Amino acid sequence: MGNKGWYHAVWPSLLLVILILAAWQLSVDSGVVPEWQLPSPTTIVTEMVDVWPRLMDNAWATVELALVGFGGGAAAGIILAAILHLIPFVRRAVYPLLVVTQNVPVIAIGPILTIWLGYGVLPKLILVWIVCFFPVSVAMLNGFKDTDPTLRNYMRMIGAGDWQLFTRLELPNAVTHLFSGLKIAASYAVLSAVVAEWLGADKGLGHYMILSSKGYEPARVFASVFLIVALSLALFGLVALVERFVIRWRPAKGGGRA
Repeated sequence: MGNKGWYHAVWPSLLLVILILAAWQLSVDSGVVPEWQLPSPTTIVTEMVDVWPRLMDNAWATVELALVGFGGGAAAGIILAAILHLIPFVRRAVYPLLVVTQNVPVIAIGPILTIWLGYGVLPKLILVWIVCFFPVSVAMLNGFKDTDPTLRNYMRMIGAGDWQLFTRLELPNAVTHLFSGLKIAASYAVLSAVVAEWLGADKGLGHYMILSSKGYEPARVFASVFLIVALSLALFGLVALVERFVIRWRPAKGGGRA
């Protein structure tokens, strides 16, 4: 995508965000919404500058938890997808249970993990893993299933075994689908890390938000929210950037060059 294409894709959303922020600022400045209840964007930015060192200290703890959880969840999703694809009986037995686990709220799983594993980092990591591995696993399974049947039949005709078929055709084909799952997992990783920190952390943006809300500091709560959104977008963008370097053979939309 060229600079012009990128501009046309981004500017409507950017314009909408600017309009929302302007309306937000105006509603607070005019007294329609009280400052103590909903701080204005300028107040939030000012507060972010004032508490920036402390905010960064907590943000780094959240980033560490999110990255380790994202990496572990992605690895678990890839391995599980390969096992479920290669062993159909296991897939029929396990896949419905995986779907059921995703219908249990994360906030409900957290206290159970805390009871079992205590208040250390392990239950928090497991919580992020649970959130991240499912979209990766489902994307990989779809990639295995979406393999070109003509190429599959051709490899069977030339004597390729199941393992050769998997490593030389199905796995490379699933890589394009893998990044779709990774981008979804990246979007959830930071948020799930924050939720995990609500359960009992001594550092992190989730912990900082709890302290700020108990201290009636709404500007600091919103500053944390803004930073969480920025970190989620940054992780999503990093995965998208890696995708562009890894998947170089995929043609661009419209038949042009990649």
